[in-house]
Amino acid sequence: METVSVKKKGWLRKLLAFAGPAYLVSIGYMDPGNWATDIEGGARFGYTLIWVILMSNLMAVLLQTLSARLGIVTGTDLAQGCRREYPRPVGFALWILAEVAIAATDLAEALGTILGLNLLFGLPLLWGCLLTACDTFLLLFIQRFGVRKMESFIIMLVAVIGVCFIIQMFIVRPDWGGVATGFIPSLAPGALFIAIGIIGATVMPHNLYLHSSLVQSRAIDKTYTGRAQACRYNLFDTVVALNAAFFVNAAILVVSASTFHARGIEVTEIQQAHALLEPILGSTVAPVAFAIALLAAGQSSTLTGTISGQVVMEGFLNIKMRPWLRRLMTRSVALVPAIFVIAISGSEGMYKLLILSQVILSLQLPFAIVPLIHFTSSKQKMGVFANKLHIAILAWIVAGIIIALNIRLVAETISAAIESAPLPLWVFTILFAASVAGLLIYVILAPLVRPQRAWESGVIGGEHEIARKLKPLRVKHIGVALEHSPGDSDVISAAQSIARAYGARITLIHVVESPGAMVFGEMSESLHSRGDAAYLEGIARELESADMAVDTLLREGDPADEIRNAVGIAGLDLLVLGSHGHRGLSDVVFGETVNSVRHGTAVPVLVIRMKEVRAEKPGG
Repeated sequence: METVSVKKKGWLRKLLAFAGPAYLVSIGYMDPGNWATDIEGGARFGYTLIWVILMSNLMAVLLQTLSARLGIVTGTDLAQGCRREYPRPVGFALWILAEVAIAATDLAEALGTILGLNLLFGLPLLWGCLLTACDTFLLLFIQRFGVRKMESFIIMLVAVIGVCFIIQMFIVRPDWGGVATGFIPSLAPGALFIAIGIIGATVMPHNLYLHSSLVQSRAIDKTYTGRAQACRYNLFDTVVALNAAFFVNAAILVVSASTFHARGIEVTEIQQAHALLEPILGSTVAPVAFAIALLAAGQSSTLTGTISGQVVMEGFLNIKMRPWLRRLMTRSVALVPAIFVIAISGSEGMYKLLILSQVILSLQLPFAIVPLIHFTSSKQKMGVFANKLHIAILAWIVAGIIIALNIRLVAETISAAIESAPLPLWVFTILFAASVAGLLIYVILAPLVRPQRAWESGVIGGEHEIARKLKPLRVKHIGVALEHSPGDSDVISAAQSIARAYGARITLIHVVESPGAMVFGEMSESLHSRGDAAYLEGIARELESADMAVDTLLREGDPADEIRNAVGIAGLDLLVLGSHGHRGLSDVVFGETVNSVRHGTAVPVLVIRMKEVRAEKPGG
C-alpha cells in the first residue's frame, strides 16, 4: 500500500496529512442503501426515526475509532486479526459472512448507480446494470493515481452530495419542531424492520475492515508518541467525516418526511420519490439535485466497496487477487440478484431489495464488532493503547443493542416464515439460524475461556508505558532557596534561566537559622534576621530591574522543614536549591538539607552544585 508522509510542521498541516481514510469510510454511511431506509423511514414514520440515525452515527464513531486504533497500533487490519486469532474453520466462516456483507453493500451501490443513471438520463434499468459492470475499470483507473488523489476524488463526491441536500433542505422547509421531537427515542408499530435497516446501513461491517486497513497508508513513527498522535488525528478525522454522513442521512429522512409523510404519500420506490419532488415542491432543481446526489453516492461507495473486498480477501485468506478480477467477481455477485429482481418486478422490487440488503448488513455486524472489541481491549495486542474500562463497557453496550435487535428481527422473521413455508424450508432456516448463533457465541466467549494469541506487532514494551506517562513540565512559579552566601549566584542564575524560558514567577526563600529563630520561630527578631530580610529584598530589586517577577519569603526555624513548608505556602511548581557537595562528617557539622527537602516535597527539585564555599554572612 502506498504511504503518505505525515511529518508536517504545524497542527493544521499535520491534520490535513492524516485526513482522508475516514472520508473514504464515511461514503459507506451515505450510500444508496441508506437512501432507501431513510426515505422509507421518513415517508412511513415522519421525523420519529431521526434518533435512530443519531444513535447509529454515535455507534459508528465509536466503532470506527476502535477500528482505526487497531490498524494504527498493531499494523494489522481486522480481517488479518481474525485470521491470526481464530482457528481456520472459524476464520473461514467469518470470511464467508464478510463476503456476504460486501456483496450486499455492492448490491446497494450498483442499484444506486443504476437508479441515478435512470433518473438523470432516462437510461433503462437493465442497460444501467451493464454500465455499472463497466464502471469497475474507471474506478481502478482512479486508484492508479495514488492514495491522496483517490481520497480527493471521494471528498469531492461527498461535497457534491452535501451541496445537493442543502439545496433540497432549503426548498422543503421542514417543520423544525417536528425534527427536534424526532430525537426523542420512540418506536412505532412496524418500525423495527426499518430501524434495523438504518442501523445496518449506517454501521456497516465492511467499513470496520476497511478503516483498520486504510489508516496504515500513513507513514507514522512506530513509537508510542507516533501512534498516540496518529490516534488523536484519526479520531478528529472520524468525528468530522461521520458527522457529515449524519447530516446527509438526516437530511434524506427529513426531506422524505416533509414531502411525503406530511401529505400521506406512500413511497414504494426511489424513482417515485424523485418524480414526486417536482410537482409537490414546485421546483425542477430538487429532483435534479436528488438524482445527482444519488449517482455520486453510488459511484463513490463503489470505490470503497472495491477496496473493502480486497482487504477482506487478503486479510482472511492471505490471497492477493488482481484488483480488476476481484472487482468483477464482487460486482457479478451483486448484479445477479439485481438483474433478476429488475426483470421480474422492476423498480419497486429494486427498492425492496435495497432495504433488504441493509438488513443483511445489520445481521452480519456482530461478527465484525465482537472481534474488534476483543482485539482492542487486549493488553497483549494493544499494550498501553488497550481500551479503557469505560470505553470497553460502552462498546459492549453497542454490541449488545445490535445483537438484541437482530435476535428480535430474526425471531419475528422465522416465526412468520414458519406459518407459510413448507416443512423442509423452515427446518433448514432454523438449523441455519442456530449454526450462525453458535458461531457468534463462540466468537464472544472464546477469548474469555482461552488465552488470546500474541501478535507480532511490537506493541508490548516497558518503553511504551514510560512514554505514555511523559508530560511536559509546566512551570509558572519557581522557588529559590538561598543561603545568604556567595554561592547563591549559581542557584539564582539557574532559576533565572528557567523562569525566562517558561515565563515563570520567582519566590526567593531564606530560612533564618539563628538560635533565637530555632527556639522562638517567627517571634524571633534579631540583627541576623533583619540582615537576611534586607539581603532578600536587595536581590529581589536586582532581579526586578532585569524584568523578572519576584517575591520574597523569609522563614525561621529548621531549614529543611521550613523549605518544605514554603513549597505549599507559596504554591510552587519547581524548587531550586544549592548543594556544597560535602558528605559524611561535614553533614553532621553543617547540616544536611538537600536530601531531606528532595524526599519530603511533591514538586520537582533542581539541585545546583555551588562553586563557592560557605562564607560568613554579612551581619552574621
